[in-house]
Amino acid sequence: SSMEVVLHYRPHERDLIKLQKFAEAAVKEFPSRQLPRFAPWFPNDLHRLPLKPKKQAPVITCEEAEELKQLSTPSEYVTGSSDYDCTKNLLEFHSSLKRGPTLIQAEAVHRPINLDYQGEQPPNGKQKLKRSWSVSLPSAKLKEKIRPLSQELQNNLERLKLHAFYRAKWTIEQSICNNQNLEDIWIKLNRLIKQNELPSCNATIQRSVGQIWIFCDILYCEYVRNILREKLSLTDKMNLFVHKYGVIFRL
Repeated sequence: SSMEVVLHYRPHERDLIKLQKFAEAAVKEFPSRQLPRFAPWFPNDLHRLPLKPKKQAPVITCEEAEELKQLSTPSEYVTGSSDYDCTKNLLEFHSSLKRGPTLIQAEAVHRPINLDYQGEQPPNGKQKLKRSWSVSLPSAKLKEKIRPLSQELQNNLERLKLHAFYRAKWTIEQSICNNQNLEDIWIKLNRLIKQNELPSCNATIQRSVGQIWIFCDILYCEYVRNILREKLSLTDKMNLFVHKYGVIFRL
């Protein structure tokens, strides 16, 4: 097969040898190379996955699948079937129960027991829920009243490599309440926290162990302890506890 080549050149480029080589290079077949077979960087064998579940998937028999299918039929919930009775498990709709105090007592029996409450139930049968947490709000007015930490506490922080903004916990027990009820101490403490007199504090009462826990930043712990001693009339010393470090200070 023959090919006709038309070569255009400028008047000043009349070197026939160069023009011939240029034309031969232009019609020369373009070189190509065989590309290698593509291999992904990740394993693509489905039988040998890099990540496998620790346990095999549970096997459900046909009988169990039928039972689950019957239990999960959505007809009575989605379509609102007339056979569905929403009052079936409600005590007040039982014909065997009477109205009035008897019903209240029956509800009290089936109500979950509150382990944090260890007081006598009021005569009307209704349990009064008491606040178990109290959290303070930040206040800029207390900065002038807070003094630097004592040298002993600073030494302990340096020894344990603790920052002043670590959270610490004071514990109030009945033994230091100066003949006061722990519930009365808790009410007074709530009032102090609501009035923002205890910076960075949040507190909880643990009625099951007979203690009140006051959490605060170590930076304010001595100031908080002095307020607790003054406002709550506490006696004896209290331990300052830090998680994973134990008792680091006693005041």
